[in-house]
Amino acid sequence: MAYDIATIWAFIIAFAVFVYVVMDGFDLGLGILFPLFRAKRDRDVIMNSVAPVWDGNETWLVLGGGGLFAAFPLAYAVLMPALYTPIIAMLLGLAFRGVAFEFRWRTQRERNRWDVAFFLGSLVATLAQGVALGALLQGVHVEGRAYAGGWWDWLTPFSLLTGVALVIGYALLGATWLVMKTTGDLRDTAYRLSRWLLLALLVAIVAVSAATPFLSYDYSQRWFAWPNVLATAQVPLAVAIVTALLLRALAQRRDYQPFLLTLCLFALSYAGLGISLWPYVVPRSITIWQAAAPENSQLFMLVGVAILVPIILTYTAWAYWVFRGKVDPESGYH
Repeated sequence: MAYDIATIWAFIIAFAVFVYVVMDGFDLGLGILFPLFRAKRDRDVIMNSVAPVWDGNETWLVLGGGGLFAAFPLAYAVLMPALYTPIIAMLLGLAFRGVAFEFRWRTQRERNRWDVAFFLGSLVATLAQGVALGALLQGVHVEGRAYAGGWWDWLTPFSLLTGVALVIGYALLGATWLVMKTTGDLRDTAYRLSRWLLLALLVAIVAVSAATPFLSYDYSQRWFAWPNVLATAQVPLAVAIVTALLLRALAQRRDYQPFLLTLCLFALSYAGLGISLWPYVVPRSITIWQAAAPENSQLFMLVGVAILVPIILTYTAWAYWVFRGKVDPESGYH
């Protein structure tokens, strides 16, 4: 029973983190792309494309972080000291981005400064998320039941590589979101950016994928040992197929397909991450069952999640449905 509950909670947290990544990823990506759009009108349209939905996306970050604390307290206690710096940088970036989003509408004279703040907040938050992911993948030094590493263990070439890869990925999400939500010259620019960003993301995916097996013998065994390779080989094959479809969709100037196919790329990358990590919540040190809270506690929280998650999914889907379609440049958030 404890095995089943711990597994269910692991998938709940993994689901919450993935939904956060894809939903907050495109508006962080828009912030990263902001300096490439110089015209005030274009920037206003970009902001209006996410104004109705952007602040609800952090709900999933709260669920992921809060769920980790409640369902796997040992993992939370080990990972937080290991990742304090990138996590704090991420939260500060998200807060600064939120303030900039609101304040840029309240002033004309200082708007350019808030635009810079929106860009920097988005870039820092994204880079910090990617660095934290890389630091998690490369492993955390654990002795007994506590973090035993140093303050700067998270900062390595591999963690910086994953940080840059996530910046590129979020930028591609943002560009394909603009393809889907805008018209005219702004959409044309988004098409061009999407093609270049897709090529850059492929390079980043290959680089991270090539480096990951060298981090640990366990990773190489999971990906390349027989007969595991029969299943794991399907992930890069699927990435190649989705990439070809995405390139075709961009060449044919489809509006909705590029964004949806980019989400598929993120899903496949996330699946690859799951192959590398499962069933560890702290790689090579602590499994989900070792880190799990008491069974009664997990069952009690599961009742609340079973009620709240469908509600959150419903109102989120409703918000996106209500504000579907292209953004009108003459109307929006002011």
